[in-house]
Amino acid sequence: MSENATGITELTSQYSAQVTGDLERNLKEQERLDAEIEALQAQLASLQHDHSILLNIQQALGIPAEPAAPEAVATVPAPRKRAARASGEGKQTKAKESTGPARKRTAEKSAAKASAARSAPTLVDLVGRHLTSQSEPRSAAEITTALAQQHPERGIKATVVRTTLEGLVAKNQAQRTKQGRSVFYTTPDAEPAAQDDQSSDQSA
Repeated sequence: MSENATGITELTSQYSAQVTGDLERNLKEQERLDAEIEALQAQLASLQHDHSILLNIQQALGIPAEPAAPEAVATVPAPRKRAARASGEGKQTKAKESTGPARKRTAEKSAAKASAARSAPTLVDLVGRHLTSQSEPRSAAEITTALAQQHPERGIKATVVRTTLEGLVAKNQAQRTKQGRSVFYTTPDAEPAAQDDQSSDQSA
């Protein structure tokens, strides 16, 4: 009896140690996965933030955001053909009749959007024209206010206008001057006057 009791005690101790070790490994694995999830969530938030900034820059540069539309239309026939082969010729004709008008409407909408994008001036054009029409330097806030009043349907934002102005400065299509803590923008033709104003402010 004593030998049996000793054997049972040893087995119990072994199982207990094994379970304790498994629990510790389980907790460590949970902690590791939690840390990875937090890191991935931080990366996702950073990517979403970068995506928002890139969209603003894309809009500021006047790049049309419509390249995905033709691909979506082009992929429609493939699944329809597979469904037609599986269901027979009668259903194939019906599918063509039902999807034909929808495809036509989609094509018409895409063409209308492309036409509108070509006819409407980009934000870069609007900002450049506004700078050219001004005889004095203008801040990004002043330019935003003026363009928002002229084009209320576009929902122009100060951050996008500032990005556009910096893009024009990088292309030597605009000149940036600083007066105190304020930044003002002019066209390159108005650069000497802007510098004279800046010099007079500094001497004063």
